[in-house]
Amino acid sequence: MTLSEISVDQLKRDSFCRVLLDVRSPGEYAGGHLPGAVNVPLDEVAAVAAQYAGQDVVTVCHSGARSLAAARLLAAAGARVQSLAGGTQAWRQAGHPVETSR
Repeated sequence: MTLSEISVDQLKRDSFCRVLLDVRSPGEYAGGHLPGAVNVPLDEVAAVAAQYAGQDVVTVCHSGARSLAAARLLAAAGARVQSLAGGTQAWRQAGHPVETSR
């Protein structure tokens, strides 16, 4: 299965409705996440993947590795999914804001 990645610029530019799923640990998420992102740690994605069937989802982690793993699980469950290339790290480097939960 080939998974696609979405660039930071494309994600920022595209305005259609999609779920942003941050698959980092709760502590990492609390330290700064994309606005509107929902936190579902990677080790919990398989248990909830079916909830996202038929939805457009972008998975996010720190650098892009965990989000690709989560994207595979979600795609297998029927989600239309992309992984954010470079993750939250690339988002911040591009100067985009993050929200914190602390």
